[in-house]
Amino acid sequence: MKISCVEPLGISQEQFELLKAEFESKGHTFDYYTDRNEDPEALVGRIADADVAVISNIKLSADTLSKCPNLKFLSVAFTGLDHIDLAYCKEHNIEVRNAAGYSTVAVSELAIGLMIDVLRHVTELHNNTLMGMTREGFLGRELHGKTVGVVGTGAIGTATIRLLIAFGCKVLAYSRTERDEVKALGAQYVSLEELLRNSDIVTLHVPLNGETTHLIDAEQINMMKPSAILINTARGNVVNIPALAAALYEGRIAGAGIDVYEKEPPLEEEHPLCQVDNCVLVPHIGYATREAFDIRAGIVFDSVREFLNR
Repeated sequence: MKISCVEPLGISQEQFELLKAEFESKGHTFDYYTDRNEDPEALVGRIADADVAVISNIKLSADTLSKCPNLKFLSVAFTGLDHIDLAYCKEHNIEVRNAAGYSTVAVSELAIGLMIDVLRHVTELHNNTLMGMTREGFLGRELHGKTVGVVGTGAIGTATIRLLIAFGCKVLAYSRTERDEVKALGAQYVSLEELLRNSDIVTLHVPLNGETTHLIDAEQINMMKPSAILINTARGNVVNIPALAAALYEGRIAGAGIDVYEKEPPLEEEHPLCQVDNCVLVPHIGYATREAFDIRAGIVFDSVREFLNR
């Protein structure tokens, strides 16, 4: 079979050459690319003849997939799959496997980091320090003792709860499925409305689907305390971003830490969240650690091996 890894995945060329030798020794062909190209025509050029493709979070539309008639298996180096037309894949018997769990630690740690950054004005004061300024006018807040609402208690949400408990936080949780493990950690399941009204910090850890698109809209933001902050390391469209920007601009909530957007960065200068001061923005780095990338590579190529060995 022909295997194509359409982007670098944080893997060195030496690692790719080892993979190439492994797969070719078993009678397969293995092509890999050391640049990321999201252009649909370029993607078709890379996977048109492939039986197996490895890709991360580059969008694969039905139109792109329709030009890859040999494709039988997608090993996705990402947790979410909303960037892939799964309906087309199901209709055309293309099996899709994600890399669940590779970034659980990385994303949960970033969520905590964004909370501390917003509470202590770390990024803002870093910039001020570079300009020769002091902390004059700034007084931070501590994470310890805060009530934190965790929306979504899958693997990442649960890992985040574990860290929050260690920091001495009270944790409220909301999820479609309640987990005994979360209760055992000391978190209390409540309704989404109760969570929003009572939390000092709200952190989002849900997948993007029909039920969670704009789960946090203007109505939900208005339920939050004026002193509260919102953290989103999940998916961009879980939040109505213009509504969030308006609430930040008007001071209806105190701040936000955002890693995900309606589209992948770079953001345009006119993006609503670029127009407010009380918001820490990072360019979708939740999953991007050396440790997570090493785990991810193992998962995606083990999936390929499993498929080929059937």
